[in-house]
Amino acid sequence: MFTFSKGWEKVFYIMTYIFQGSSFLNPRAYAILHRMHHAYSDTEQDPHSPHFFKDIFRMTFHTKNIFQNVLKYKHLPEKRFTGNYPEWKFMDFLGNTAFSRIGFGVLYTLFYVFFATQWWMFLLLPIHFLMGPIHGAIVNWCGHKYGYSNFDNKDKSKNTTPFDFLMLGELFQNNHHKFPNSPNFAKRWFEFDPVYPFMRLLHMLRIIKLRKIAG
Repeated sequence: MFTFSKGWEKVFYIMTYIFQGSSFLNPRAYAILHRMHHAYSDTEQDPHSPHFFKDIFRMTFHTKNIFQNVLKYKHLPEKRFTGNYPEWKFMDFLGNTAFSRIGFGVLYTLFYVFFATQWWMFLLLPIHFLMGPIHGAIVNWCGHKYGYSNFDNKDKSKNTTPFDFLMLGELFQNNHHKFPNSPNFAKRWFEFDPVYPFMRLLHMLRIIKLRKIAG
């Protein structure tokens, strides 16, 4: 969808580590699984199709196992799924250590200790601890089960909501599978991808370079 300089790549790598925190996802492994998902969408080789599992939890654990095998080089993906993704060995190592994940969990908890005004607010902590897996589970489950389709992609991808404020555009799965390289996931007049305007802004500021300006 876009490219940027090696300098900005490092900046965004660090920001990804900070903002994903305890849910840090290795970019290489994430990219490989995402490419596998597009190539094998809603078949048994899809790493996270909801149509082969009884519930969202089994699908998520299945995805986790494949992700870990790719991350630890126990699973060697097809060559077409590799390359053209950012790698930073130090950050990848740091982000996947128990020390880092637990450390972020402690910081989240301390924030609530100092700023929470009601006891029930602490019940939100598991969402902070597991934001990455929760986000992925919602997108992969709902985006291939619920909603409407604009295109026949030979799979079961759906657009769950016409204004995706929940997952910031990622629930336009049907559109995304039809145009996987388009930075704007919204394709019809009543659809809106809230992230795309910010990508246009970053392009105008020359922080990123969009390969194609989407309509």
